[in-house]
Amino acid sequence: MYNVDESIRAFAESSMAMALAKKWPLYLSTKNTILKKYDGRFKDIFQEVYEANWKQKFEEHSIWYEHRLIDDMVAYAVKSEGGYVWACKNYDGDVQSDLLAQGFGSLGLMTSVLLSSDGKTLESEAAHGTVTRHFRLHQKGQETSTNSIASIFAWTRGLEHRAKLDKNEKLMDFVKKLESSCVNTVETGKMTKDLALLVHGPKVSRDVYLNTEEFIDAVASNLQSQLN
Repeated sequence: MYNVDESIRAFAESSMAMALAKKWPLYLSTKNTILKKYDGRFKDIFQEVYEANWKQKFEEHSIWYEHRLIDDMVAYAVKSEGGYVWACKNYDGDVQSDLLAQGFGSLGLMTSVLLSSDGKTLESEAAHGTVTRHFRLHQKGQETSTNSIASIFAWTRGLEHRAKLDKNEKLMDFVKKLESSCVNTVETGKMTKDLALLVHGPKVSRDVYLNTEEFIDAVASNLQSQLN
């Protein structure tokens, strides 16, 4: 399995479209010092695409594009506070995305948004997958404490993109309030077990976290207050 120039070029366009949409700088990481030809194509094509189509747009928003070695980029990611787009080759991205999600909180807080090179077509999903273990417990009638934030944000990021395309300010306002409701709910101490473990340590008692339905109800109540 490998990429060709056309797919690398499309990846570069998508990455730069995402960076511009977020108004964040863009970093591409490779190991071109070892994989001189293959990774070198990523480095060269990204630079070509940037110079030809994106450099002026980036500079207008005071953002930039830069290539970095993957080991240097990993070290930077661990010490940074975020606020940038990190373009990775497939395996690197698969590993580092989960590392960042767990290292800075929980997989239940991580969104997965794919933006095509046309800047219009977008796919949004929860990065954690189907949470099969929790579903099997639910099927047996047992209580679960499943973090629904990533699933909620999968919808909000899709709706946010729809709002931008349609210039729908009312929908955009709803999206922002729903995301804010999720954050506010957790910040006031109402959270699912995965987050309670991070706050209180490995031996959490049942009274410090909400089950799946209780957390959704808490977010809904918070949202209703904001909408009113």
